Amino acid sequence: MLVERGLKVMNVEAVGDAYAIAANFLRRSGAIPDTYVTNDRLLEIIVQAFHRGEGNKLRLANRAIAQFQAAPH
Repeated sequence: MLVERGLKVMNVEAVGDAYAIAANFLRRSGAIPDTYVTNDRLLEIIVQAFHRGEGNKLRLANRAIAQFQAAPH
């Protein structure tokens, strides 16, 4: 599904799937709490990567995990 956000179009499914993959990994590793609350920092990392041109959900998730773990909290 595509959703228009301003002048940009976002594939919500790819972003949502990438978030689910990354959040699941980070929860299991203890990097984020095991709650159903969306981690805004993780979501922002994924959305920024998507806007830079990455559309593959696995690559989005892997890059987000790496960037989330590398940045100080």
